Amino acid sequence: MLEFLSDYQMVALIGLVGGVMLGLAARLGRFCTLGAIEDALYGGSTLRMRMWGVAIGLGIVGSFTLMAAGLFQSEASYYLSIRWMPVASILGGLIFGYGMALSGNCGYGAVARLGGGDLRSFVIVLVMGVSTYVALSGPLAPLRNALFEQVDVTSAEIPPGIAHHLSAVTGVPMTVIGIAIGAVILVGSLLSKDLWEKPSQIFWALVVGVAIISGWAGTAWIAESGFEPLPVVSHSFAAPMGESILWFMTGSVRPLSFAVGSVAGIWVGAFVGSMIKGHFRWEACEDPRELKRQIFGAGLMGIGAVLALGCSVGQGLSAFSVLALSAPVTFAAIFAGAALGLRQLIVGFQPAE
Repeated sequence: MLEFLSDYQMVALIGLVGGVMLGLAARLGRFCTLGAIEDALYGGSTLRMRMWGVAIGLGIVGSFTLMAAGLFQSEASYYLSIRWMPVASILGGLIFGYGMALSGNCGYGAVARLGGGDLRSFVIVLVMGVSTYVALSGPLAPLRNALFEQVDVTSAEIPPGIAHHLSAVTGVPMTVIGIAIGAVILVGSLLSKDLWEKPSQIFWALVVGVAIISGWAGTAWIAESGFEPLPVVSHSFAAPMGESILWFMTGSVRPLSFAVGSVAGIWVGAFVGSMIKGHFRWEACEDPRELKRQIFGAGLMGIGAVLALGCSVGQGLSAFSVLALSAPVTFAAIFAGAALGLRQLIVGFQPAE
């Protein structure tokens, strides 16, 4: 296919296919970060959290299998090529999680809801995409760089990965450790009677895992076989939303990218899923206070994702799939931030009488 499509078009197509899978999972499988956290804290159900575990477990097993086969070099991943900054992971994760609760969705969920006709999510997508670039390369970039300077560590002896460090300590091959950890997470997440009573939920969780793996496999193949110096990436929905906005405004002078394909794929998959379910309907915000809260939350998500080097999907799935040290810490911080925001929205902060 490289004879007919450019490298940029190919990576965009790979992102599009994976994005469609993620969009379908969101609409047909109810795969959602905030929904999973809310169910666990207030709904008495861990089913959707287990779906995340299944997706993470499969993502780890698949990614490290690619590494074992020589199809993907872990050091090519952004998450393992940048110095890990624990404070940035915790602070960024808390800010992102709190913003996610205020806006009612993460970036991935907002694009998926937009595919179902929710115009409130369109505002969230725009604000989050712009705020991401404000912190990434705009007015807040100098402050961010001063506080949390990103340092390339591709030449380091041990990349900032869990499996890499365990391999250095034990002498066991890094890929064996990674596959073992992924298998434990996958099997542990599947040990639930409630989950097995809803096999479709397992299916869509596996689809999400495959989408993450396809991103690594496809972009690694293009990086190896193509002619352009393109990065090896998988799905994330913070900076890619800003990048997609820029492409739609300047596409005649800006090449396509995996990010643009991924975001477009989410929308397409979610639109198809909402039509299949018969759930597509136009919705708008009738309460200015709600819209104000959502705009503020979206702005926080963009800034938090830049500090944490990823969003709930970028760190919670893609970075987790390569067992970056930042992934579990950031995911835990996102959970804590979302819990704080949900508490404020649901029960408030008034002391109990």
